[in-house]
Amino acid sequence: MMADAPLTRESFRRLHPISVPRPVSQVPDRVWTEEEWDRIRRGCRAGSMDEKWNVFAEGDVLFMHRSWTGHGVYEVSFTRVAGPGRRIVSAVVEGDAQRYRNMGDAYDCLMMELITSAIVLGEPAVELRAGLVELTARASGRSDLPSGAVEHSVLGLRSGS
Repeated sequence: MMADAPLTRESFRRLHPISVPRPVSQVPDRVWTEEEWDRIRRGCRAGSMDEKWNVFAEGDVLFMHRSWTGHGVYEVSFTRVAGPGRRIVSAVVEGDAQRYRNMGDAYDCLMMELITSAIVLGEPAVELRAGLVELTARASGRSDLPSGAVEHSVLGLRSGS
C-alpha cells in the first residue's frame, strides 16, 4: 500500500495538472497528527484499475489525481497548527467540467478528507462515507442509491479495505 520512501510526481507514469484551478471555500476541520502527516506525505498509488486515486505530496501540498486519466482533481495545502499536527488551510479543485463534475464545495470538502482518511491512511471513515452517499443522493435526486456502488464509483476498490 505505501512504500518506505514517499511517492513523488516522478513515481507516476502520467499526471496532468489541474487545468482550471477553482478555490474550494470549505476545507475539513480535522487536525492530523504528525504521525498521520508522515503517512499522508508518503502518498499512495493505485494498484489496479479498480483503485481510483494516486496521491503524493510536494512540501506541504497534497496532490490527488485520478488514476485512470492522471488528471489532477485536488491540490490541498496543509499547515502546522499550535501543538503537534497539521490541518488543511486551502485547496483548489479542477474547474474544467470536461475533467471533473462539480458537485459543490461541501462535496469537495468531504472528498478531500475522505481520500486522505480512507484511501491514504486506510481508516474506516464511516461518517465520511455516509456523508458521501448522502451528498451524492441529494445531487442525483435519488434516495435509493446503493452505498457500496457510490463508494466504489468515487473511491474505488481500496475504499473497502
